[in-house]
Amino acid sequence: MKIKQVEELVDITGKNIRFYESKGLLNPGRADNGYREYDLNDVKRLKEIKLLRKIGISVEDIKLILEGKLNLEVSLTRHKDTLRYSLKSIENMIKITDSILSTHSSPDKLDVDMLLNEIENMEKEGAGFVNIDKTDIHMKKKAGALLGATVMILLMCIVIIALIVGKISDPSMPIPILVLFIAISLITMIAIIVAMVNRMKEIDRGEEDEAAKY
Repeated sequence: MKIKQVEELVDITGKNIRFYESKGLLNPGRADNGYREYDLNDVKRLKEIKLLRKIGISVEDIKLILEGKLNLEVSLTRHKDTLRYSLKSIENMIKITDSILSTHSSPDKLDVDMLLNEIENMEKEGAGFVNIDKTDIHMKKKAGALLGATVMILLMCIVIIALIVGKISDPSMPIPILVLFIAISLITMIAIIVAMVNRMKEIDRGEEDEAAKY
């Protein structure tokens, strides 16, 4: 069967199916024309992957489980411990939030030293809170995309300026060629901007991470 049929049967996108293939979780056959040919075993495998992803098992662990290198019970037990820790962390944050709400204070009237001290004491006892030292990965990716696009646009601007200066220095340069190269540079700049905007949208949606959510 084709990938569209598999999408309907398993209710996950073709993008994610190909993602699992790239990670070695799925290995469909190939038809004579080179196209992927899925069978019921592939559908069953994808449903297994979907189930484990729905409860939060990582793609890496799923691969090890399917390869027989990691016991399912061991993985689930370890994952349950992680979930319990996360739940406890959430409960701790709710507790501190309730403490703040109970004071009905404005930010400048909060006893921040007392609250931070309480949090630090809870952390020393093993409680989990948000790690503010950890870089926001989405912001980091956005900054990288923006930097890359900016560099490429600047290069295109330099090319256009160089062409114009070249024309001024050498009036014999055919105008059609000048216009052609400037048009190519402008089109490239537009393409870079469009790609950057799409990249930002992908990052907001989770992009590669979105595949790991299914």
